[in-house]
Amino acid sequence: MAYLFLTLTILFWAGNLVTASAIHMEVEPVMLAFQRWVLVLVLILPWALPRIWRQRQVILAHLPILIVLSILSVANFNTFLFIGLQDTTASNAALMQSAIPIVILVLSALLLREPTTPRQWVGVFISIAGVAVLITRANLDMLLNLSFNRGDIWVGAAVLTWSLYSIALRWRPTQLDGFTLFAVNVLIGVLLLSPVAMTSGGSAITVDWSPSVVAVVAYMAVFPSILAYLFWNRGVAELGAAKAGLFIHLMPLFGVVLSVLFLGDTLHLYHAVGMGLIFTGIYLATLSQTIGKLQPKRT
Repeated sequence: MAYLFLTLTILFWAGNLVTASAIHMEVEPVMLAFQRWVLVLVLILPWALPRIWRQRQVILAHLPILIVLSILSVANFNTFLFIGLQDTTASNAALMQSAIPIVILVLSALLLREPTTPRQWVGVFISIAGVAVLITRANLDMLLNLSFNRGDIWVGAAVLTWSLYSIALRWRPTQLDGFTLFAVNVLIGVLLLSPVAMTSGGSAITVDWSPSVVAVVAYMAVFPSILAYLFWNRGVAELGAAKAGLFIHLMPLFGVVLSVLFLGDTLHLYHAVGMGLIFTGIYLATLSQTIGKLQPKRT
């Protein structure tokens, strides 16, 4: 069941990109992020509120890092993604997110001075080349003139934000269990998004509650948020973090397939080239070592 749970988690996350892209003309991206997290908060609050109250002293004592985690994960990550999907495709966004392990590796080396090998740095540069191919659509003139798609830049900011969040998790208060931490992040994130959402579309909140918007917000709240969280934790508990982490590389596959099926996206040669470079870089920098650790030692 762990393999099924982890596969469904990545499928739900890929579906988050596709559904957001499908309604990008109907709802303002900051408002979409706000609606999503408000519904998540409403759904989890009956179970989360007693936990938050019991741990209130721990929460208050670690409020600065909790605010940072909330800004990076709830307030920024999906908001940046939704803004990016106004101008780029769900396929591109999914492919670019596959570079997150590479960004985490680079930031860990630069900010935390964690040791890296020459092989890892080769993988980093190959993966960066793959992202560059996607962003520039394999157009050398675009690269030389520094003329990039606005949406891809926002998706890149989202990738950077999630990578910083992943690194910052090492300073999370260990007294809080995973669900309580998630609930606190959602609560703080909703409070931070509220004033931005109220003014993002003008002077006041304007919401078009069309059936498609309602369906997308409901999907985002239940599947890529709550269920994905529960499924991911179950998978990590059964298989371990190293093996579970390999499943995130299904994101480009699911993202591209769903985009072609439901959005009518067209695949181009630069998609295949970019994906190949990113996967090669990830394998050299992270997967080859992780897979080696997972294999049983011979005696």
